Amino acid sequence: MVTLLRRLLTEHRDRVYFASVVVLAANAGGAWSPIGDVTTTMLWIGGQISAAGIIGSTFLPSVVSVVVPIVVLSYRFDGRITAVASPVLPNGTGPNTKHQRSMLLLGLGALLFVPLFKTITHLPPYMGMLISLGILWVVTAFMHKEKDAHQRKALSITSALERADAPSILFFLGILLSVAALQEAGVLASSATWITQQIGDHSVIVFLFGLLSAVIDNVPLVASVQNMFSLTEFPMDHSFWQFLAYCAGTGGSALIIGSAAGVAAMGIESITFFWYLKRITGYALLGYAVGALAFLLQDAIL
Repeated sequence: MVTLLRRLLTEHRDRVYFASVVVLAANAGGAWSPIGDVTTTMLWIGGQISAAGIIGSTFLPSVVSVVVPIVVLSYRFDGRITAVASPVLPNGTGPNTKHQRSMLLLGLGALLFVPLFKTITHLPPYMGMLISLGILWVVTAFMHKEKDAHQRKALSITSALERADAPSILFFLGILLSVAALQEAGVLASSATWITQQIGDHSVIVFLFGLLSAVIDNVPLVASVQNMFSLTEFPMDHSFWQFLAYCAGTGGSALIIGSAAGVAAMGIESITFFWYLKRITGYALLGYAVGALAFLLQDAIL
């Protein structure tokens, strides 16, 4: 999205504000879907939330958390944006839009198939993802069978898999192994008892965990909470887990380093930590708090 903004806006000052809004929207968008963010996926796989439950409970708060900052922030602009002129491509040099459109629709359908697969079969989500990958593999093989060997290899699933971000996968593996070690040592259980005794209100605990995710990566934070509080205490689709999904997903927007989206935007548009802290953090915290209030009100009413 930030790369797309470079094709739409000429002024760097405008782009950094819009890129910051993209960070808020990306984090809020991931919070309400079981496959939208690593943390919600972890809760979904762990049995703390269901696909229908998380969508129904956190969609409105997530929308509120990004709409409020956008409305307030929009007053900084006068409504006139200078767009970059689109390049004119010579005939025959453009991409094959038919294939692009087909792969886009098939890819989106494959992602949406995963929660449907788990709901119907009750099998692990990775099996649904592997089935989707297999379908994409077969379709791309037939789609490009008329091309030469070099083109087929460049457009194949194997070529895409070669570019998978293995270090990030190992990073998450290391986090989960560390959390499991803490669980086995009894550290997480004692921490949960201490936090509950000191604060008492579970909503306040989750709200503070969400703010903490702006400093500490939300993946180990959610993994820790999953092991600190059991499904016996809070069963599937309890408001505790749903509120955790919202807070862990959107709390990272408070700082530019608090989410993967923020770090990516930081690198692409050279957004500094202190610029974001000074000009965006207040709006992000406002949206986070209003979205949390919307969740609690919705939960109390429904």
